[in-house]
Amino acid sequence: MTKYQARLVGQSLATRVAYALVRGLLLLLSKVWFRASVSGREHLPRTGAYIIAPVHRSNIDTPLSAFVTARRVRFMGKDSLWKNRYIGVFLSMLGGFPVTRGSADLEALKRCVAVLDSGEPLVMFPEGTRQSGPTLHPLFDGPAYVAMKRGVPIVPVGIGGSERVMRKGSKMIWPHKCHVTIGQPIAVARSEGKLDRTKMADTTAELARRLQIVFDDARRRAGEAG
Repeated sequence: MTKYQARLVGQSLATRVAYALVRGLLLLLSKVWFRASVSGREHLPRTGAYIIAPVHRSNIDTPLSAFVTARRVRFMGKDSLWKNRYIGVFLSMLGGFPVTRGSADLEALKRCVAVLDSGEPLVMFPEGTRQSGPTLHPLFDGPAYVAMKRGVPIVPVGIGGSERVMRKGSKMIWPHKCHVTIGQPIAVARSEGKLDRTKMADTTAELARRLQIVFDDARRRAGEAG
């Protein structure tokens, strides 16, 4: 493992304690402010690395994704967020790691693979940036690519209510109910050498199908239109 990879995966006890404290505080605030709830935890792999693939409708989707498991989860963020020392420390405590904005997508995916090599769950939003509405937008192949590189499962996660809590462009966090539905994982076989693009596309299509199902369920449980 390179020095960069060692810093990226951050295995120190202090880092884990800080993550547990920050996660616990955010979880408490979320339950009080928007009655956050989670269903389907029985679908999560108990050990090893896997990819958490949530829908993306709000900035609060990242902490909500961290509530699916007590284990530390990792997520990528644009490196400019780390320019502010305090914000950078806070994001690192939440399991974040920086990716250079405008860099090649392949470099970002390699960093995701390095995180999976540490054995930890990784959050990847397959829709990319925040979207709007009850229907999934076209998915990127990033989660399928990373999963095939390491043979880890992809767990579809629907998040209902988050768009009402904090819409794209809004700075306010409104007290609406949120629910997170965890779906059954998609088993992905490890591919050696050049990846099969057809299998990658098939995996992404299956993720889209399952993700819409859990998204619909999460929206229903959050009191949104069925």
